[in-house]
Amino acid sequence: MCRFFCHLAPKSRICICFGPTLLRATTEPQPCVIAVSGPDSYISPDWYGVPHQVPTWNDIAVHLRGTLRLMEPDELHPMLDRQSAHFEEQLTPKTPWTTSKMTDGVMDRMMRAIVPCEMAITEIDGTWKLSQNIPDAVRHAAAGHVVSDGIGSERATVGTIMHDVSDAKDG
Repeated sequence: MCRFFCHLAPKSRICICFGPTLLRATTEPQPCVIAVSGPDSYISPDWYGVPHQVPTWNDIAVHLRGTLRLMEPDELHPMLDRQSAHFEEQLTPKTPWTTSKMTDGVMDRMMRAIVPCEMAITEIDGTWKLSQNIPDAVRHAAAGHVVSDGIGSERATVGTIMHDVSDAKDG
């Protein structure tokens, strides 16, 4: 089973679903969907270079479905250590940041402001809309504009994938 670990602010809408027992990890896990947005870009109809097109937004996303449980408070610090170590090791040759660099009491105070959670993932749905219903040459023309003139996040990635996608009718 895949697991997803995170921390949330107690006043977030996700935490509110746990009700008044929020800060007690003994509450029952709740059904949950987490949407993870990927690269995206606005597509101007002019970029296709053919008539009768409309504006659209190309995007990639993943939806994780499962159950979310509140973890015990004593599980938070080790979870934060694991997560920060995972990302810090990717920044070498920089000396990794660790929680031991925090002043006494500061880490404990900061940890009181977040709730540790674990999601047991039971289903993963990936979706994409990349103009894959448009003929290759027309889609490739739009992809070039996405990279050079687009609006969105990770436009170079969107453009590359638009070049690589097959003429499948849906994603």
